[in-house]
Amino acid sequence: MPRILAVDYGTKRCGIAETDDLQIIASALETVSPSELLPYLRRYTSKYAVDALAVGLPVRMSGELSAVEKDIAKFIEKFVKEFPNIAVHRVNEMYTSRDAAASMIASGAKKKKRRDKGNLDKISATLILQQFLEQKRNRNI
Repeated sequence: MPRILAVDYGTKRCGIAETDDLQIIASALETVSPSELLPYLRRYTSKYAVDALAVGLPVRMSGELSAVEKDIAKFIEKFVKEFPNIAVHRVNEMYTSRDAAASMIASGAKKKKRRDKGNLDKISATLILQQFLEQKRNRNI
């Protein structure tokens, strides 16, 4: 079965997560710069079959989208042109950074590791992917 990827897109870093071959478990994969995201995904898809991409939707408490949404939309447009057979799904990413930090604390991660923003981005992508998998199971996406 093909894998599913998730991206927590940011202007400085993009966290990436993946499922296992059975699409059951979401795992943190990598953090790359936005300019390296498409080349990274090209390399990844040359090694593994990918069924879908879940991309975080940056909704604020007010319900408005954050400014990074413009950059995300450009990325998705490029991604769809390059990978037309991979479905793109948007997942509300509200609170993922907060939840990622809380999970690092709960896991006993040292302060130095928690300060590394790349770790937070990978975990945020994992949370986005877990949320997508739950939605998929509940709705049979």
